[in-house]
Amino acid sequence: MIINYLVQPGGRFSGEITVPGDKSISHRSVIFGALCDGVTEVSGLLQGMDVLATIHAFREMGVFIDGPDGGHLVIHGNGLRGLSAPHGSLDLGNSGTSMRLLTGLLSAQQFDSTLVGDESLSKRPMMRVIKPLSAMGATINASANGTPPVQISGGSQISSQAFKLEIASAQVKSALLLAGLYADSPISVTEPVKTRDHTERMLADMGCEIETADLTIRLHPPSMLQAKAINVPADISSAAFFMVGASIARDSKLLIKNVGINPTRTGVIEILQLMGANINLLNPRQSTGEPVADIEVCSGDLQGIQIPESLVASAIDEFPVLMIAAACAKGQTVVTGARELRVKESDRIASMVTGLKVLGIDAKELEDGMIVEGGQIQGGEVESYDDHRISMAFAMAGLASQAPIKINDCRNVATSFPGFDQLAVQAGLNLEVV
Repeated sequence: MIINYLVQPGGRFSGEITVPGDKSISHRSVIFGALCDGVTEVSGLLQGMDVLATIHAFREMGVFIDGPDGGHLVIHGNGLRGLSAPHGSLDLGNSGTSMRLLTGLLSAQQFDSTLVGDESLSKRPMMRVIKPLSAMGATINASANGTPPVQISGGSQISSQAFKLEIASAQVKSALLLAGLYADSPISVTEPVKTRDHTERMLADMGCEIETADLTIRLHPPSMLQAKAINVPADISSAAFFMVGASIARDSKLLIKNVGINPTRTGVIEILQLMGANINLLNPRQSTGEPVADIEVCSGDLQGIQIPESLVASAIDEFPVLMIAAACAKGQTVVTGARELRVKESDRIASMVTGLKVLGIDAKELEDGMIVEGGQIQGGEVESYDDHRISMAFAMAGLASQAPIKINDCRNVATSFPGFDQLAVQAGLNLEVV
């Protein structure tokens, strides 16, 4: 069934909301819980389609998992070497995180495996993971274009390596660390800039020896991982839509509860504050190794800026909605150093520029970013390009538009944010599902 959003102009955000659990941490909770000795209880899990795909994959490999029910999941770990061969291909749907992380993990198993995905995932680049894993001794094949399906031969001996990554990608880094759990000696990974470190934090909490110095992570292969209870904080990438919405809608004041504020993920807050947004972090605390806070956002007069390239990696998933903020800002906003946006669920540079132009905003593509001139958002009909973050970003644009905005084909919002439409309406967005 095709799902479209129709957003009427106006509205304001008020009250308190809680967005779903962090997608990155939810994926890793399932993966590492399956590899632990003992029972891992997870609360606050994101029950989106991407995470459900990861759960299904591990069930196919013999792991008993109870749930999820209301964000609660119980994983009876099989241990590091307890996975079994699936009966067929592992279908990972739309989840790039599942595809890349499982490629790393399965490259070190004793059985053959094949990873497949939907039409969108089948276009995502995989050689960035396959090449370094092959250097570690893995035997992996993809299509002639370097895209899924991914075929992995079992029985490879994973050897120690020291990697220096050319691109900033937490998925690539995590894939290598997952393979490194089975290496014959410690491995190290050096990043060009710091990316999200949920993998390192969770492995360390489960007893794996990991050393971090500047941009280099060194992992010592463990004999086992110890199960721990995991409380998943709310996803800052999901909260970002509401941060921007409350910033651009007049007379708004919104509190977003229990949001993960891992310093490798807070680029969106820093960028919005540079633009003049009124954002405050309240009640900062720790929750199972991750920093958490409540985020208060009030309406603000935004200014266009040159977004520092040093913040790009820590806000890479939030750029669609940041470009809605840029459209509502006074002056010009420029983002560069964000070539990675071209290989997400859609080419997010092209997707956002095309949609902004439809809505009357002057926007221009750069090879590695875009230029957006702030103005008055009009109404119109835009495409989601089957990309959940494009759908939600343009939904927020209705808070500052002159006329209705229709966003076509929003089914994939469920991959990362089930219940987005209801929560957005509760907060004050004039959204209708048609």
